[in-house]
Amino acid sequence: MKTSRVNLHAIVIALSLLAFLSVSAAGYLYYASSKKAAFRESDREASLYVETIKNHLALFLSENLKSVKALAGMEALKNALSNPEVHRITEANAILDHFHDALNADVCYLMSSDATTIASSNRAAPDSFVGQNYAFRPYFKKAMSGQATVYMARGITSKKRGIYCSHPVYGTDRTAPMGVVVIKAPIDPLEKEFSQTYRGTLALVDPHGLAFLSNRKDWLYHFLWKPSPQDISEISQGRQFGRGPWHWTGLGMKDDTHAENLSGEAYVVYRTDVETYPGWQVVYLQSVKEISKRVSVSLLKMTGLVILTVCVFIGLLILFLYRKASLLIAQRRAAEEALRESEKTALALLNAPTESALLLDTHGTILALNKPAAERFGKSAQELNGSNAFEQFPAGIAKARRAYHEWVVRSGKPFRYEDNREGRWLNTNVYPVFDAKGQVSRVAIFSHDVTDQKNAEEELRVAKEKLTQYSKGLERRVKKRTREITSILKYTPAVVFIKNEEMQYTLVNSKFEELFGLTNEDIQGKTDYDIFPKESADQFRKSDLQVLTEGRACQVEEVVSQNHGLHTYLSTKFPLYDENGSVSGLCGIATDITALKKAQDQLRRLSGSIITGQEKERRVIARELHDELGQMLTALRIDSVWIWERLKEQDKQAAERAFSMMHLIDKSIDEVRSMATRLRPGVLDDLGLIPALEWYTTDFEKRTGIDCRFKHSNVDRVNNILATAAYRIAQEALTNVARHSQAIQVDVTLQRSNGILTLAVIDNGRGFDAQDMMGSDCLGIAGMRERAGLVGGSLEIRSEPQEGTAVFFKVPIHDQNGDRS
Repeated sequence: MKTSRVNLHAIVIALSLLAFLSVSAAGYLYYASSKKAAFRESDREASLYVETIKNHLALFLSENLKSVKALAGMEALKNALSNPEVHRITEANAILDHFHDALNADVCYLMSSDATTIASSNRAAPDSFVGQNYAFRPYFKKAMSGQATVYMARGITSKKRGIYCSHPVYGTDRTAPMGVVVIKAPIDPLEKEFSQTYRGTLALVDPHGLAFLSNRKDWLYHFLWKPSPQDISEISQGRQFGRGPWHWTGLGMKDDTHAENLSGEAYVVYRTDVETYPGWQVVYLQSVKEISKRVSVSLLKMTGLVILTVCVFIGLLILFLYRKASLLIAQRRAAEEALRESEKTALALLNAPTESALLLDTHGTILALNKPAAERFGKSAQELNGSNAFEQFPAGIAKARRAYHEWVVRSGKPFRYEDNREGRWLNTNVYPVFDAKGQVSRVAIFSHDVTDQKNAEEELRVAKEKLTQYSKGLERRVKKRTREITSILKYTPAVVFIKNEEMQYTLVNSKFEELFGLTNEDIQGKTDYDIFPKESADQFRKSDLQVLTEGRACQVEEVVSQNHGLHTYLSTKFPLYDENGSVSGLCGIATDITALKKAQDQLRRLSGSIITGQEKERRVIARELHDELGQMLTALRIDSVWIWERLKEQDKQAAERAFSMMHLIDKSIDEVRSMATRLRPGVLDDLGLIPALEWYTTDFEKRTGIDCRFKHSNVDRVNNILATAAYRIAQEALTNVARHSQAIQVDVTLQRSNGILTLAVIDNGRGFDAQDMMGSDCLGIAGMRERAGLVGGSLEIRSEPQEGTAVFFKVPIHDQNGDRS
């Protein structure tokens, strides 16, 4: 009995040990199998995900290339390149704006053959591309060689990443590109798709390994693999990703599919080339630790179940345990397979960048679908799962759909089609899904609503037709205006010309050609120094520079030598502006005023002669008043004194009458002397201008009661003509003060500075609006201006209401050793 117990005990121990070993072996085998399965599943999942991302990226780039190709065919862009006039640039900008809004692009712009941007949808923005030159950009160089190009880079001006799609713009002969049109597409859709990665790290890298897109923001513009100095030099020279610096993530490849960072963490690497962008790759990295961790968690859950099962059925036979374990492993594998299929379906539907997604088997049975797809059928997802997809369509549509489905299953190639359902356009892509043996086991269908795009294309077509009609009407109006302007330029007696910023002639009218014997073709690109003598060219250049630098019109008199001698022209020159508001040249209109100048000179000489005659007459009258009438009045006074002395004792009444007569004679003598002095003060002739002004201001203060102060500095004796003009101007100005200003104080100053003699009469009276005096025919002011002009000077009047009045007479003079100018 004891032996039996010992045997039984030994058997139990042996069975327990055997069970333990069996469980351990089974656990190890399960762990090893699960780990391999996890890594295989991770490989499949990563491969599917990377391929999906690559396909979406290729589709995105392809759609943008189609858009830029359509844009390159716009007639308005060709017109702007062939003849960049303002209205044609405006039409090109309208087309670029339309594409910018329809495609939701960052910017659309047009470049000339020398890479200068002449039109852009961001022309009004601070970082406008207009006027910028991007000749160094590869997308421009390739497009000019006839290749439509995709170029992913960081913007030079905007500093934003984008996808530049360029296409050559050809003329009618299509021999060589006239220019290049570019659409800069935003990377937001791609960044959104990259950010949906829930396991591992995803990046889009260039041929040097630099990350352009990534779900890890800290990896942007970082080298995934350690770069060589040549890589860094090429990146820096190309300026594709700014000016750096570009750091290294610390990763290094151990073999074709495994990498390790500087801290020793290992990764599984999945890479695939972007077919439409050679050298670029989509790289997906999963941490080996994270994959193993998922296996460990799954193993722990299963180990608890196995231990519980072993504890309950410890007494069962080892064969039963092995059979049971085999059954569980088989079930586990089936569950894993079902889970993989489920995860694959969910992943495909989750990552679908479309509105509607379906997963069918090879017979058309619905295995999975998303909410938008169910809503299109008008049923719930529960109702549709397990049903035949083609039974949900009318017979005619179902036949076409089934044919597409069968072709994809049979050929293993994707298929794309567009159709219109209930007024909505759908862009549908049908993709085959392969099993482990490479056979088509599923069909994925993704549909995207492109109604808005279709409507935009139709609107663009209509807009193009309207634009064409408008352009034709505009051309007719332009031709009409051109004929009118040409007639004006041809028959106007004035000389008309246009120059560019370099002051080279670009257009002259027929009068210019007639006077100087040059045609429009002869004068194109020439300057004044190529046509006229240096003296004439210098004076033309001076006024041209004034117009171009100050940006405002000016009017000058210019003397030109012609066949009949020197001619004087009154030239009005004004700036011309480009579409950006910058001065692009100037236009001049010159009128021959030679005859008028001669008449003015004759009139000036006549006027000077008249004024000189007046001064002589005044001098004669003043002398006669002083000498003749003064002597007579003096004689009368002597007689009246004699009579008064004889009668003051005999006839007091008669004596008083004689005394009154004496006083009247004295007063008359004073008046005669005053009149003679005002007509022509002797002090002006005898002592000069300064004593004459001192005498007159003192006399003015006595006569009017207005405080009058006279100051002078650095003034030598001037000649009689200039002294007379200055004296008469001061006399007229003070007369006006006394008559009109209501002033209580007036300052008269005379000074010389830098060869200019300045006479100023400034009062503190009520003033007036100086604009009201422009063109005034007031004889006093006209006389002052006439006198100033006759001596080569100028007269300026400044006044504001209640601010007083200032009269300035300025005339150039030389020192005592020189002549007056």
